[in-house]
Amino acid sequence: MTEGAVLEGRHFQASEAKKHTLTDLIDRYRREVLPDKRPSTIPDQVRQLHWWQTHLGHCLLADITPALVVKHRNILTQGRANGTVNRYLAVLSHAFTMAVREWQWCADNPVRKITKPKEPRGRVRFLSEDERQRLLDSCQVSRNSSLYTIVVLALSTGARRGELLSLHWSDVDLKRGMLTFRKTKNGETRAVPVTGYALNVLAHHTKIRRHNTTLVFPDRTGRRPAGIREAFEYAVKRAGITNFRFHDLRHSAASYLAMGGASLAEIAEVLGHKTLQMTKRYTHLTESHTRGVVEKMNQTIFGK
Repeated sequence: MTEGAVLEGRHFQASEAKKHTLTDLIDRYRREVLPDKRPSTIPDQVRQLHWWQTHLGHCLLADITPALVVKHRNILTQGRANGTVNRYLAVLSHAFTMAVREWQWCADNPVRKITKPKEPRGRVRFLSEDERQRLLDSCQVSRNSSLYTIVVLALSTGARRGELLSLHWSDVDLKRGMLTFRKTKNGETRAVPVTGYALNVLAHHTKIRRHNTTLVFPDRTGRRPAGIREAFEYAVKRAGITNFRFHDLRHSAASYLAMGGASLAEIAEVLGHKTLQMTKRYTHLTESHTRGVVEKMNQTIFGK
């Protein structure tokens, strides 16, 4: 590409940035990009985009500078957690990325030039052996007939609630002992082994499956996944467990893997993390295993 062509392209983008407002950008993003995202993320992003549109929708794209974004980032931080603020910034940044790369509406993304609020390290709450047994006992007597199976699978595979509830019978391979999660947070299909007791529980669940639906855990109509929020919260309360959410079952599974000697890379593969960054929260739990490996290696080299 010649220098003249580059300059001509930048001139075109600068011209487009003076024609379109942020409202134009958000409206197009809603039409063309949001429908392809995970359904569970859409309501939050619609709300976040509406906030930006309310505050800056009238501005031309050419007038939205990093300084202006910083000003509104600071407004967002009043009464919101840093992680929430970063979600607001992320969806705006992606909209600008589309405007730059796909639609040629502007030459740069102003959101990429600002500092994001630092988020606290993710919490790791996992069930003790006693808590785990109490919770399983509580789930087993729940009125929700699917709750026990779902909790057992969550503990044994580290799957998210949405991943488990979106399972279809075609995703279940009892002979190989595999579950295939297709609706994952990062959009990539993930297969996870199911073994031992969890496989037996799942096999029993097939004997009571309903044949008017393809869902493994359907609601009464068979058209949608079952709702388990209230049943789970009641089971946790009945078990006398505090400060525990369904997502903490995933942390529990990861923690058990770490304490069992799994490496961070192995934990990341089971959980479906794209990078090791999210998995590093379990580093302290793998330290005893790492120490054992190093001690064994030293004994082999130097003797006792």
